[in-house]
Amino acid sequence: MRRFEEKLGVWIVRYRWWVILVAILLVLTAASGARFLTFSNDLRVFFSKENPQFRALDALENTYNRIDSVFFAIAPGDGNVFTRRTLAAIEKLTADSWKIPYSSRVDSITNFQHTRAEGDDLIVEDLVQDAGKLTDAQIERIRKIALSEPQLVNLMISPSGSVTGINVNILLPGKSRSEVTEVASYVRKMADGFRNEYPGIDIYLTGGIMLDNAFSEASTDDMYTLAPLMFLILFFIMGLSLRSVTGTLSTMIVILFSVATGMGLAGWIGIPLTTATAGSPVIILTLAVADSVHLLSSMFQQIRLGKSRHEAIAESLRINLQPVFITSITTTIGFLSMNFSDAPPFRDLGNIVAMGVTAAFVYSIFLLPALMAVLPVRIIPGDRAGHYSLDKLADFVINNRRTVFWGVLIAASVVTTGILKIDLNDNWIKYFSKKYDIRRATDFVEANLRGFNIIEYSLESGEPGGISRPDYLSRVDAFAAWYMKQPKVVHVRKFTDIMKRLNQNMHGDDESYYRIPHSRDLAAQYLLLYEMSLPFGHDLNNQINVDKSATRMTVSLKNITTRELRETDKRARQWLKLNAPSMFTYGTGLSIIWAHLSQRNIHTMLGASFWALMLISGIMVISLRSLKLGVVSLIPNVLPALMAFGVWGLTVGSVGLGLSVVASLTIGIVVDDTVHFMSKYIRARREQNMSPEDAVRYSFNTVGAAMCITTLILVAGFLVLTLSAYRMNSDMAFMTVITITIALVLDFLLLPVLLMKVDGKNDKLSHD
Repeated sequence: MRRFEEKLGVWIVRYRWWVILVAILLVLTAASGARFLTFSNDLRVFFSKENPQFRALDALENTYNRIDSVFFAIAPGDGNVFTRRTLAAIEKLTADSWKIPYSSRVDSITNFQHTRAEGDDLIVEDLVQDAGKLTDAQIERIRKIALSEPQLVNLMISPSGSVTGINVNILLPGKSRSEVTEVASYVRKMADGFRNEYPGIDIYLTGGIMLDNAFSEASTDDMYTLAPLMFLILFFIMGLSLRSVTGTLSTMIVILFSVATGMGLAGWIGIPLTTATAGSPVIILTLAVADSVHLLSSMFQQIRLGKSRHEAIAESLRINLQPVFITSITTTIGFLSMNFSDAPPFRDLGNIVAMGVTAAFVYSIFLLPALMAVLPVRIIPGDRAGHYSLDKLADFVINNRRTVFWGVLIAASVVTTGILKIDLNDNWIKYFSKKYDIRRATDFVEANLRGFNIIEYSLESGEPGGISRPDYLSRVDAFAAWYMKQPKVVHVRKFTDIMKRLNQNMHGDDESYYRIPHSRDLAAQYLLLYEMSLPFGHDLNNQINVDKSATRMTVSLKNITTRELRETDKRARQWLKLNAPSMFTYGTGLSIIWAHLSQRNIHTMLGASFWALMLISGIMVISLRSLKLGVVSLIPNVLPALMAFGVWGLTVGSVGLGLSVVASLTIGIVVDDTVHFMSKYIRARREQNMSPEDAVRYSFNTVGAAMCITTLILVAGFLVLTLSAYRMNSDMAFMTVITITIALVLDFLLLPVLLMKVDGKNDKLSHD
């Protein structure tokens, strides 16, 4: 292996122009796949087909319909929805909403299908008609009806009557990825027109379609703002650290080639870009620097020691090929372990970065030395200006090893206890910063009108037409009544409200008959009469299934955490088991899926991290040719993630989906510094017969500065990602920064002490 390392550098220098040409052809071929990259703006990309909660939602939506919607929230400045001007504005916007591309249903207080009795007839009509001509008495009647209607209050109208909404169901044909953007653009123009026509009436846009569109916008923002910013920061740090224009430019070329290759291959494979994968270029940019820094640092050291440029290149490759290969493969393994994630976008993120890291290794080993062999290098032999010494730190660790050892262990133990305070919690709306309209609109709607966290149930009667049975309707009503007493629940949409209203209508609108019909036949007749009276677009297919054997119940909740959602659904299942076992089912809906996703992902990623760590440890043992040193390397590689989660638990507390992959994401990264430090230590012990103490000094002196530079670059890169307006990415990046920083501290303090402890006073390091 050593002979190969010695020959590789000589070969690259000799055929440098061919190496550069092949690298250019390789990156052009790979990068051409970028034209196939597409943005996925569907929130549901985070749910795998194996996800049981997602399968339940899919089954429910196949039975009824899928809830993709645009929601207009209307808030008049005078705080009163029930005025001629505001009702006329709502009536007009309701009518205009039918023109939205792919709209299938529009619901508002103006077109609410109000029922009333007129003699022996059942009248079903819009609650508001020709609003501009309404009398004060008619408006007051409409207000009383709307604010007493359980199907409207806390769903379409606030209890105070100050805010209302228009819900537009959208049925996307799924033929183009631009359908969501098309709808979002259309409704934004509608909202702008509304603001111009009705000054003094505020309008907010939210709903599933707008949320999906925000995912696309967040992905685009990260791609086109964070990556260029990171590139500039890297250029500055590299230039300041290396103090070599040629070295900095060559590294930037390697970085750009790595990103282009990783993203281009993603296009060839067909990986879609999402809010999770949009950060891939920044991560690749960050990781691609490390190999180049170590190679260039060693090369410049060799030139300062008196070697020629070509000799220095060959020697740098000889010294660094093995550790660079190990760090690249361990980093790749760490990111590939993300394929065990329950969220497909994180699998895609892992695969894209793994391809970028692999490309960075190839370009660093071949292209970088070839460029440095061609371009002028101004490093003066004997000049120490660019050399950063860590001798004082080395002496401190060596002379105070016992104090350092116990101090680090005590600090690690205390910090790690913070894990016990971690709470698995997600709020998918709050993933967006207030920079986005969707976040501000949704916050306003949740504060003033309705809840956007929902739990849905398909409640079976057990037979066709069974939804008309009084006993079935009574159990559904009791379940809904139980739910209304639960914390954070603001509305329950259930079929029984319609049946009770019809029963009252068919008894001369006598309020004492606002109850479930006493006979099945009577209920079935009421339902048939009602359905025949409904206008186009207002059928009950969204609430009852085709053979009328089941109904849909939707529970809306406000300001609730994912933990509280899981607990609420658990209590609901217990209620069904005790009180309505024939209707027993699991709650579903996007909120429930999110509530379980981070928990499921934590469990799967812990297993993935364990096996990745085992594989990396095996590689370390083989490459270091020492079992005990391989085992020693585990400690500074495992502790950073544990301590980082401890810090998070002590300071923040809640962990969501983004943080569930941090252990796997960082495990390959934190190994890098450990590998480089240990490889220099072993080289000093085996090749130069140094004592353990001198070998530690040698490691600090030869690779310490490079470790500081690469860590600074990694921290800077992930700090840039913390600027993402999408919290899942920013939290993940911030936790990674904490982990990487702790890893460097442990590699400088704990690792040297462990090496000196296990290596003892032997004159020569033995091979286990």
